[in-house]
Amino acid sequence: MTLQNILESIEKKQFKTKRAQIQIGNVTSKKKTGAPVGALEVKQPQIQIGDTVKIKLIKDGSDRGQFYEGTIIAQHRAGISTTITVRRIFQNIGVERVIPIHSVLIENIQIVRRAKVRKAKLYYLRNRVGKSTRLKERFK
Repeated sequence: MTLQNILESIEKKQFKTKRAQIQIGNVTSKKKTGAPVGALEVKQPQIQIGDTVKIKLIKDGSDRGQFYEGTIIAQHRAGISTTITVRRIFQNIGVERVIPIHSVLIENIQIVRRAKVRKAKLYYLRNRVGKSTRLKERFK
């Protein structure tokens, strides 16, 4: 056996399976989000910071949904992994929930009202109580 043959046999043993070539635009995976690759094409309303939204979340096995209504205080854009942070007041306690907007567990997102804001993140609402948490409504 020549040195070349020995090297080839070692390479075949070490690299039994070839990795699939990754093409541009084909980097989303089902394992990461649980959503199919074409899930970005689903029509979602144009949500913005300050919007009050009503989101219908579906439990894993049932047809019944659970509504979650609150104000969007942050949005983290990352393609199919884009998330929004929704804040609401429940029994005088502020509750925030991070929701992936392209998740298969979201049936629909409905915009209740739009607010006029000048910041990208509304974290200052965490320090406010009562009527001071209200935002000025935006009309088209």
